[in-house]
Amino acid sequence: MTQQASEIVTLVVRHRVKAGMNQQYETWLRRIVKTASQMSGHLGVNVIRSKSQGLPLFTSVLRFSHVRHMQAWLDSAERQELVAEVEHLLADGDQTEVSTDKEFWFVPNDGESRPPRWKQACVTFLVILPLSLLVPLLWQPLFGWQPVLGGYLSRGVLITLTIVLLVVYVFMPLATRLFASWLNGPQSEEAT
Repeated sequence: MTQQASEIVTLVVRHRVKAGMNQQYETWLRRIVKTASQMSGHLGVNVIRSKSQGLPLFTSVLRFSHVRHMQAWLDSAERQELVAEVEHLLADGDQTEVSTDKEFWFVPNDGESRPPRWKQACVTFLVILPLSLLVPLLWQPLFGWQPVLGGYLSRGVLITLTIVLLVVYVFMPLATRLFASWLNGPQSEEAT
C-alpha cells in the first residue's frame, strides 16, 4: 500500500492566458479536463484560477496513479492536438511541471514560493475539524441500526475513509481556492 501511494505523481500545468481570451480558454479547458479524466490512471484534477503579471493564470493540478500513466497523457495525440488548438491564447505557452510532492493542495503560482507551513496547517485544520465533528454524528444512525458496523475497528474505518475522501475530493480543493489570496498573499506583495 505504501509503495502504491509513493507512485502517485502530480502534473502541474500552468497557462497564462492573453487578455480578453478567458472565455475561449474556459471552453477549451472543459474539453481537455474531460479528455484527461478518461485516461488510464487519472485520479483527479483541480484548476486554480489566479492572476500573474496582470493576466489570468490557470494552474491545473492533475494526479495520476503512476508516472507511466502521466507520461502517456503528456505524450498522447489527444493532448498534443488540444494544446496546439489553444497555443494562440497563451502568453507563455504550455508550462508543465512534474511533482511527487505530497503537498499538492498548496501548489504555488509560477515564480512564487510555497505558502508557509503554518498557513497550510491552518487551512488543513479548518477543513478537517468540522468533518471530524460532523461525520461521526452522520454515521451514528447506521451504527445503531447495524451494530456490526458500530464496532471499534469498522466504525473507525468508515469514519476515517469518509473524512479522507471528503477532504481530498471536495473540501480541500474548495478551501485552497477560497484562501488562495491569503495563502500566497505575502509572497506576491514581496514580488511587487
